[in-house]
Amino acid sequence: MILANNTVDVIFPILIISGFIIFGFSIYYFGRKQTVLRNLSKFQFKSIPQFKYNELTKITGKVLHVHEPFVAPFSKRKCVAYLFKIEQKVSSGKHSRWKALVKQEDIQDFFIEENGEVVMIKPVKVPKNYFNYLDEDKSISSGFLNDPTPEFKKVLDYYNIDSENYFGFNKTLRYSERIIEVGEIVTVAGIAKWKSLQEPIEGYNYSKIAALESNDNQKLIITDLPEARKSRKNY
Repeated sequence: MILANNTVDVIFPILIISGFIIFGFSIYYFGRKQTVLRNLSKFQFKSIPQFKYNELTKITGKVLHVHEPFVAPFSKRKCVAYLFKIEQKVSSGKHSRWKALVKQEDIQDFFIEENGEVVMIKPVKVPKNYFNYLDEDKSISSGFLNDPTPEFKKVLDYYNIDSENYFGFNKTLRYSERIIEVGEIVTVAGIAKWKSLQEPIEGYNYSKIAALESNDNQKLIITDLPEARKSRKNY
């Protein structure tokens, strides 16, 4: 009986620790970042002249805008995609959580330039034809004894968010911004195509242009992660 109790006393903590390890690994493995990197491994890096029609292909290059770029709300940088959130820390009893007050995401068509050649990327929001992960570019917060900066205050005012509570104390707020900046190096994967140009592109003298597209079974994958371009030297 004593031996059985000792065994339980040993096994129970091991099970608890194992559960935490498995839970932590699952969050890491199935997180958006690792999912993007795993999905990219299905694709082969190709230089633009090597594109083969309907082949799964990925490329790393510099972002060029097709249309008038967006301007990121906080950093004011020109970009072709952005995702930003404004959150407030709220408490309920002994527990607290971050509540999203504003969450906005947008993306537009863009080119990827590599060695003077360009690839057309046409992401679509509805129905969404891409899966992306963008590194966090900017973050800022305010709270107790931490007033919002003038730049942060402008963003809060624009979205009609009061930085103070009823008693005049600062709310605990935070802002995060992820963008694809014009000129940034990104990696994109998709189905290689060659498209006939309906209208000429300034500085581009060919009748066809390379493109990476999606279909019902394969979404575009877009990321600015440095890890995504580590093996680029292999193509």
